[in-house]
Amino acid sequence: MSNATSGGPGRLAGNGAVAARAPAKVNVHLGVGPLRPDGFHELQTVFMAVSLFDTVTVRPAEGISLAVRGEGTDTGRGPASVPADRRNLVWQAAELLARHAGVPAEAHLEIDKTIAAAAGLAGGSADAAAALVALDALWGTRATRGDLAGLAAQLGSDVPFSLLGGVALGTGRGERLSPVLARRRWDWVLGIAGEGLSTPTVYAELDELRAAGALPDGEVPASTEPVIAALRSGPVTALAAALGNDLQAPALRLRPELRRAMRAATEAGARAPLVSGSGPTVAALADDEDAAVRLAAELAGAGVFRTVRAVHGPVHGARLVG
Repeated sequence: MSNATSGGPGRLAGNGAVAARAPAKVNVHLGVGPLRPDGFHELQTVFMAVSLFDTVTVRPAEGISLAVRGEGTDTGRGPASVPADRRNLVWQAAELLARHAGVPAEAHLEIDKTIAAAAGLAGGSADAAAALVALDALWGTRATRGDLAGLAAQLGSDVPFSLLGGVALGTGRGERLSPVLARRRWDWVLGIAGEGLSTPTVYAELDELRAAGALPDGEVPASTEPVIAALRSGPVTALAAALGNDLQAPALRLRPELRRAMRAATEAGARAPLVSGSGPTVAALADDEDAAVRLAAELAGAGVFRTVRAVHGPVHGARLVG
């Protein structure tokens, strides 16, 4: 087991279970370049891991089986949109790690979801990263941090960051990471507005808007330097001024009611609300923890979000939990 990922030796309960959790993310900067020949867009993005976590628990079993509880399920809040079969990245992570390590793909996997699905928060990626860490411990594969990062990149563009956590600059399709120093805590309120948005649909809308001349299409995504400088030295006003997301315009086009949600956040005192990733989550920057709590309470009563959470970052990536 790689201590670099788990933070310590594997924790097995009396029934042989191992649990790991991984955080949601907010893109404090997301610059989207042109469509590449491989079907992905060239990105320059700055990720921040925030204190909203999904937990994946794995147990010895014959074959692979999966159960999902919480947000995005029939028994949780929100639409039932999280598959409990091979379509789920957690299942795919189990099969991928087993092939890599040369061990049987045998485990029962349980996902406890707090991160909304299809909300621009990398909930599925967090689940996959947590599964890699938990299964590494359960199966004793002794994978290195580099091994797990390589497998994470095969599973999805955001999975490597879910494994790493903290703050990082992502390039390529977002899977190539460089850690970024953030000297202070940053407080946010996450407001999830309505049903999930498909990430490929939002990217396709961006391409259509650019082809129609409604948005600029630069060969190189906008610079990340202002947001990185703000994260390093503050203050909140500097980060607020540097926030940006090229997917915000297409998300607003696909979901016009998001404008009302962002306006409500501004009127409630948010420093700089923006769409997180491909949406429909609005990430509202707050001055501090007390301001975030007040903002969350006001937005919860505004009637424009189905879920509101006060969170902070940066936090660690996928790790084992007791």
